[in-house]
Amino acid sequence: MEAAERFAQGDENSVIAHDLRVSVRSVQRWRRPWSQNGPRALASKGPASLPLLSDELFAVLERELAKEPMAHGWPDQTWTLSRIKTLIGRRFHKSYTVQGVAALPKRHGWSCQVPARRALERDEAAVAGWVKETWPSVEEPWRRSTPGPSSRTKPDSR
Repeated sequence: MEAAERFAQGDENSVIAHDLRVSVRSVQRWRRPWSQNGPRALASKGPASLPLLSDELFAVLERELAKEPMAHGWPDQTWTLSRIKTLIGRRFHKSYTVQGVAALPKRHGWSCQVPARRALERDEAAVAGWVKETWPSVEEPWRRSTPGPSSRTKPDSR
């Protein structure tokens, strides 16, 4: 709409493009419909493509996702974007990119979440033992107990 105002003022395409930080070619494409139908020709006509899954199909997808990944043949309980992409392809015969799958739930108010419950496969005793016995040897101390060399590349430089 700002470009339409600038067209009415008689500004050149290159000046408008520079000020709006777009290409001159974009300004040329905008000027053509503006000159025929005025500013309303530049109003947004919505997204360039319609969503592949309608609201009704997304409701079906939600029901499928509620069944858990194991019901669809995956070995664990984690829904990943690639798994959701595969499920959409299998169930609806529609092809999404992983980025498209990531945008799909956001459009419907979903967000990334931490699971509400622990994995069925989790062995609490094994986890506790690992934390107590293995983790201290893996974790590096926060600071050295003795002074280190003054140069990391030449240890004998002290």
